[in-house]
Amino acid sequence: MVEAIAYRYRTGIPWRDVPREHFGPWQTAWKRHRRYAADGTWDRILAQLLAEADAAGDVDWNVSVDATITRAHQHATNTTRPDQDTGGHIELQESGHTRR
Repeated sequence: MVEAIAYRYRTGIPWRDVPREHFGPWQTAWKRHRRYAADGTWDRILAQLLAEADAAGDVDWNVSVDATITRAHQHATNTTRPDQDTGGHIELQESGHTRR
């Protein structure tokens, strides 16, 4: 069952497409995965594997975090704000001369 679950995540296929001839009914793998997720089995497995790998020196704990924020221009989306007139007005540019 674990191999069926790993296969499903490795390939990104829907549960129903897990090959029955290799892994049996997809429902069995799905139910087992759901049960393991609910009762914390996957968390315990991950913790044990990480502990063993760390003890063996196989884990590099250096982390690189990128906090870059890129903002899109307000007209970059194809949506409109409810308070905007979508009639397509032309913005008038002010000249350097002041009117009196």
